[in-house]
Amino acid sequence: MAATLRGCEELIPQEDWVKKLVRSETTGTPLRIKLGLDPTAPDIHIGHTVVLNKLRQLQDLGHQVIFLIGDFTSLIGDPSGRNTTRPPLTPEQIKLNAETYYRQASLVLDPAKTEIRYNSEWCEPLGATGMIQLASRYTVARMMERNDFHDRFTAGTPISVHEFLYPLMQGYDSVALKSDLELGGTDQKFNLLMGRHLQQEYGQEPQCILTMPLLEGLDGIEKMSKSKNNYIGISEDANTMFAKILSISDVLMWRWYTLLSFRSETDIMALKAEVAGGRNPKDAKVALAKEITTRFHNAAAADAAEQDFVNRSKGGIPDEIPELSLPLGDGGAAWGIGALLKSAGLAASSGEGNRLIDGGGVRVDSCVVSDKGLKLGAGTYVLQVGKRKFARVTLV
Repeated sequence: MAATLRGCEELIPQEDWVKKLVRSETTGTPLRIKLGLDPTAPDIHIGHTVVLNKLRQLQDLGHQVIFLIGDFTSLIGDPSGRNTTRPPLTPEQIKLNAETYYRQASLVLDPAKTEIRYNSEWCEPLGATGMIQLASRYTVARMMERNDFHDRFTAGTPISVHEFLYPLMQGYDSVALKSDLELGGTDQKFNLLMGRHLQQEYGQEPQCILTMPLLEGLDGIEKMSKSKNNYIGISEDANTMFAKILSISDVLMWRWYTLLSFRSETDIMALKAEVAGGRNPKDAKVALAKEITTRFHNAAAADAAEQDFVNRSKGGIPDEIPELSLPLGDGGAAWGIGALLKSAGLAASSGEGNRLIDGGGVRVDSCVVSDKGLKLGAGTYVLQVGKRKFARVTLV
């Protein structure tokens, strides 16, 4: 029970979950635990792994976890938390996105013990008749109790009829899979409760639902989102991942420990006590960065990322940086610094390179560049933009 409750927002109803656990232990039958994700983007960020981590914790206890890819529901578009109609994805977009989802989820889950399903398996065969029968099992009045629908209706914002189908179809997934527990973010509570309702309608024992908090992003304010550029993609390179984790606040670090770390709560509390007693909080943050980077890469990559971060913090140059050779101009003419930054891939254009120089963010051989008119002749130079972008350029 402690593993279930760690970090969770709500467990509904808790007494039913206790009964399911007791029955499972008595009969030796694993519980069926479901998590559904719609492939609305090609990559997963670590905010998505909050529920994946919980799924893995329950998987390690011997339960059967089901990773459900919502290829059919993606055609409708989830209205959760939306104040406008979500544009549905095309089948081609869904297929491309779904191809990467399981591979990335497998970095958290045990692939050998994970049941992978696609909800098109049972949603498409429903057809028009089955869809009408399903829709008859829920009322418009109940649907309008949903906050986002209610707010949009009150504000006179259009609601398309097809949006009512989304929670119905997600709920029907639980019927098809006979799930005992469904996981989701707090924004999914209405959809998860729909699963309980429909299971009862179809004569099944209703699932319990477990909601997990939405992880705050790097800014510590907004939920992690690519659109807000406050995210860490789980496919990002180890150095970037490590450095981004070290950039979060000391306060946010402890919340990330609870929701992202696999360390025991006892270990985390002991570490927190050490920091409160005077230990440098950066030590705890480095430990978290190494744990997460190791999970999505490996221990050697995490160690190298730590050393790379140390080097950069001291103004040093990483061991491995892109290298390229460029010819001088006609008659051996030197390169202007702005054009060189562009050709080295460190700036989108010469103009952007000049703006970076104005901001004091450009170095050549560790020396800050202040002159936009700087020209470089034959030789090898280490160019640096900001703290993380480097290139070793040889001009010949």
